[in-house]
Amino acid sequence: MNVTTFSALAEPNRLDIVELLRDGPLSVGEIADRLQLGQPQTSKHLRVLSDAGLVEVQPVANKRIYKLRTQPLQELDDWLETFRRIWEEKLDNLEGYLHQLQKQDHHNAGKK
Repeated sequence: MNVTTFSALAEPNRLDIVELLRDGPLSVGEIADRLQLGQPQTSKHLRVLSDAGLVEVQPVANKRIYKLRTQPLQELDDWLETFRRIWEEKLDNLEGYLHQLQKQDHHNAGKK
């Protein structure tokens, strides 16, 4: 798991950019307009995302089109999967324990 990915996604504007690009490639100007950011600020955020490998840029005429790269996000998802499994196991154990308590309550209620 690459710490650079977390660092890049930790900034709210960059996370917003990633969410925008999830729907498809956009130019710097389109991203800036949709997020109501200045173009220089947007370009700086895109540079950080690009350095982290989260986006790739493709020059088209006089525009720079940014596209989301899925590989770093897949790596992040793979890393998070280990934690999901741990929590699913804990929740399954809790569910079993709660069912056991319910059975005891029903059993004790029947004795009264």
